[in-house]
Amino acid sequence: MTKKRKKYTEEFRSSAVKLVTEQGYQITEAARNLGINATMLGRWKREIEDGGNGMPDSASGKDVQAELTRLIKENHRLKMECEILKKAAAFFANESGCGIK
Repeated sequence: MTKKRKKYTEEFRSSAVKLVTEQGYQITEAARNLGINATMLGRWKREIEDGGNGMPDSASGKDVQAELTRLIKENHRLKMECEILKKAAAFFANESGCGIK
């Protein structure tokens, strides 16, 4: 007699992982309360942490790389803006005679 593998919905998996990540349950405790195997819950948790819905790393890796590139450019732009603002503040402080440098 072979056992039929249960299919769990994405909503159930997500809720089960949230018990561990957001509510502080141990994986074994949450799995026991839900009637599932702790190894399976641990795998679901890793899959969600590694990029969501079990997609291959290559697909999510491209998204991560694109976001990293965007953030590096934005960081560079913000640093330049900050420097400009510092120089402008120093200029106007000298113009008004406040003595702030």
